[in-house]
Amino acid sequence: QVQLVESGGGLVQPGGSLRLSCAASGSIFSINAMGWYRQAPGKERELVAGITGGSSTNYVDSVKGRFTVSRDNAKNTVYLQMNSLKPEDTAVYYCNADVRHWDSGFLRRNVYWGQGTQVTVSS
Repeated sequence: QVQLVESGGGLVQPGGSLRLSCAASGSIFSINAMGWYRQAPGKERELVAGITGGSSTNYVDSVKGRFTVSRDNAKNTVYLQMNSLKPEDTAVYYCNADVRHWDSGFLRRNVYWGQGTQVTVSS
C-alpha cells in the first residue's frame, strides 16, 4: 500500500504565504503525475496545480502567478508554494499521486489521495 501525508496548512493573513508538502511512502516503484486539489465549503473539489513525471506543470487560472508546484523525486514529495494568498483560497487542500507500486509481488498502478490539510486565509 501507499500513503500520502500532507503538512503545512494553517491560518494566514491575506497577502501571506504558505508551503504545503505531501510525502508518499510505501512499496513505491515510480510516481507519475502528482497534483494538488482543494475543496471549499459548498463547492466541488477542483484541481489547483499538477506536475507530471517530467515536471511539466499546469495551474488553474485563479492561482497562476501566485502558486508554484514542484516535486522532489528522491523524496517522493510534492510541494505547493502559495504566495499572495487571498480569502478565496481558503479550503481543504488535498494532494494526489499516480503511483506504480508493488503489491504481493505484482506491479500495480493506482491513484492515491492525502488526508487533506486546512488552509484558512483571514485577517
